[in-house]
Amino acid sequence: MVERRMSVATHWGSFTAVVDSGRLVRIEPRGDDPAPSPIGPGMVTAADDSARVLRPAVRKGWLNGLPRAHDTARGADAFVEVSWDRAITLVSDELRRVRSQHGDSAVFGGSYGWASAGGFHQAQGQLHRFLALGGGYTDSRNTYSTAALEVILPHVIGGHSWSYQSRMPMWDEIAENCELVVAFGGLALKNSQINPGGLARHQTQDLQRQCHEAGVRFVNVSPIRSDTAGFLDAEWLPVIPNTDTAAMLGIAHTMLVNGWHDEDFLRRCCIGFDRFAAYLVGELDGIPKDAAWAAKITGIGREAITDLARRLTSQRSLIMVNYAVQRADHGEQPIWMSVVLAAMAGSMGRPGCGWGAGYATMDATGVARGRASVATVPAVANPVADFIPVARIADTLLDPGKTIDYDGQRLTLPELRLIYWCGGNPFHHHQDLHRLARAWQTPDTVVVHEAWWNTTAKFADIVLPVATTLERDDFAAGFSDPHLVAMPKVREPAGESRTDHHIFTALASRLGYEQEFTESRSEIEWVRHLYEQTRTKLGDDATLPGFDDFWRSSTAELPALTGPFPGSFEDLRSDPQRFPLPTPSGRIEIFSEEIDSFGYDDCAGHPTWFEPVEWLRADLSDRFPLHLISNQPASRLHSQYDNGGHSLNSKIRGREPMTINPLDAASRGIQDGMIVRVYNDRGSCLAGAVLSDDVMPGVVQLSTGAWWDPVQPGLSGTLDRHGNPNVLTGDRPCSRLSQGPSAHSALVDVELYGGPLPDVLAFTPPNLEH
Repeated sequence: MVERRMSVATHWGSFTAVVDSGRLVRIEPRGDDPAPSPIGPGMVTAADDSARVLRPAVRKGWLNGLPRAHDTARGADAFVEVSWDRAITLVSDELRRVRSQHGDSAVFGGSYGWASAGGFHQAQGQLHRFLALGGGYTDSRNTYSTAALEVILPHVIGGHSWSYQSRMPMWDEIAENCELVVAFGGLALKNSQINPGGLARHQTQDLQRQCHEAGVRFVNVSPIRSDTAGFLDAEWLPVIPNTDTAAMLGIAHTMLVNGWHDEDFLRRCCIGFDRFAAYLVGELDGIPKDAAWAAKITGIGREAITDLARRLTSQRSLIMVNYAVQRADHGEQPIWMSVVLAAMAGSMGRPGCGWGAGYATMDATGVARGRASVATVPAVANPVADFIPVARIADTLLDPGKTIDYDGQRLTLPELRLIYWCGGNPFHHHQDLHRLARAWQTPDTVVVHEAWWNTTAKFADIVLPVATTLERDDFAAGFSDPHLVAMPKVREPAGESRTDHHIFTALASRLGYEQEFTESRSEIEWVRHLYEQTRTKLGDDATLPGFDDFWRSSTAELPALTGPFPGSFEDLRSDPQRFPLPTPSGRIEIFSEEIDSFGYDDCAGHPTWFEPVEWLRADLSDRFPLHLISNQPASRLHSQYDNGGHSLNSKIRGREPMTINPLDAASRGIQDGMIVRVYNDRGSCLAGAVLSDDVMPGVVQLSTGAWWDPVQPGLSGTLDRHGNPNVLTGDRPCSRLSQGPSAHSALVDVELYGGPLPDVLAFTPPNLEH
């Protein structure tokens, strides 16, 4: 046996693939990665499993000319396998028809999703280039992960939606300078195994350990104790989900009335504190937002709130806020309020202290302020101006022509007749999957590129099989990771699979713009071209080897970014006149005149406590007394590789594990390992019970990403056999400002499942005819 060892790069790290005679034998961690993700080795299980899409397939009812609009067979119909030539003809003809009859805006190419690592074979980039050259498409804006944050922060601290990543303290600075970290939503280490676009080595775990060894104390304000690593010895303050804003207000009130707040920084570097203070002390509504008020809402003791206020203002402190807290009703508020609280505490703009968001959510967050620019496939301007907020896809399909608010604008939702999805899984990301399934019946045609028969593929009309990251040539350039990692093709594509680029090249040829799309380069020529472009652009700042040497050595190091980084809070503190922020006032906007002018009843001009629609103090909790936390999984990235070995090994009798507090389990007769039914008025799913006091009473935790497996796909509300929490979450916007998702505002109940246990069919292909 002659084994070859080849470089592999993924969103969950870099690995070595061991190949024998073209067969993938195993995937091993790189020797220089101190915390390799177990997702990587599990990819082998999925490479040739029965769920692979091996040939182009067309839904039988669509192919036979049954009514295309409002056809209720999507998700339940059989498929007919066809030749590539016929598949390309069907897709190109349908694109022509929809564009000519309904206009370019009737084509939806928002196609949200992480896709897979690789600078050239980036699925959405390829799709957007193809559709823009063909006339344009309706796009989507923001992300399911951080929509509320992306919209609110530019109003409060200025800059683009992700500029805060380079403006907040890095872990090494925290270790050197900070004494106290208060983490709202925690900083779950499991999330840091991921980094968009790839990474060479995981560093977050070691950096957190350095902070602990340096004496930094951590406070975890979260419903889940394990949202901080055990080695941090964090103080846990269990908080009722969706009440972080109230907790912060109570801390802020305590600072204010005791005179502990940083009056100098608030006066010189912020605007609107006087108006916010009036709200805080109750001048506007007669309700002081004091520690006692906050304690009743949050479940955190009054003394603990007062103590946090004292410690935050008497020590060198850092307030962290994680992304999970803003995926909820009024999710903009905890983000905005966390900035205000940091400004009051006295450490804003001091080394290693102040404020930051998303720590441990991705490995590079807090590790580096960015990386040198890497060349990408040239984007093509989209001729269509229409867009929708990313989480409003079901609204758009169900109610075209409806007008909604978004960040001071009025948007009219377009009529979408063709959906083209590539590199994502809306039946994972979106909330209220039964509502999405109903909405998904409305367009004429749904085209999907997929490697596996997941739910999105089963709900398509035309499924085109695509090569995986192991089956194509590329190189990875991860978010803020200072490395390029070679990604040579490890194996040939399964069945008749082709790369996204290959498919779009064939379609562009039929539609008359192949030359414009490919620029006369092959795929490997594009990869080489982008690498050499990067090398040329960096010039003397880098010592990147030539492409052939890079391809052999597998890794190249990019030069470190040295700044300046616009919008620095340290610069603001030192001289706000010389270093203004890119906000209307040049300062931190505690009160935003712009947001106030929008007149929204669910997002005022300053941080405000709004009662969530669904939470443990709502009347609905009489019927559904448990708050569902549908956080990110430890065993996969979103729904990617749910069919991989690591995710499959995490299942309980084939179902997604659900963690429940022993007190809540005992009152329901539930024991560890039992199969339970989780339910509310929107739907129900099966899950495997895990009893742990890591979750506070009144809370259950069921991670996202299990492939939706409805017993009767055409029946709204039908039982999900597998454990996808988005059959339970509400498809309701955070507010009129961001229109972001509110997945973490969901109430449920749990009971023992007493019926015959149905087989899980999530990884079983639909009926295929030839």
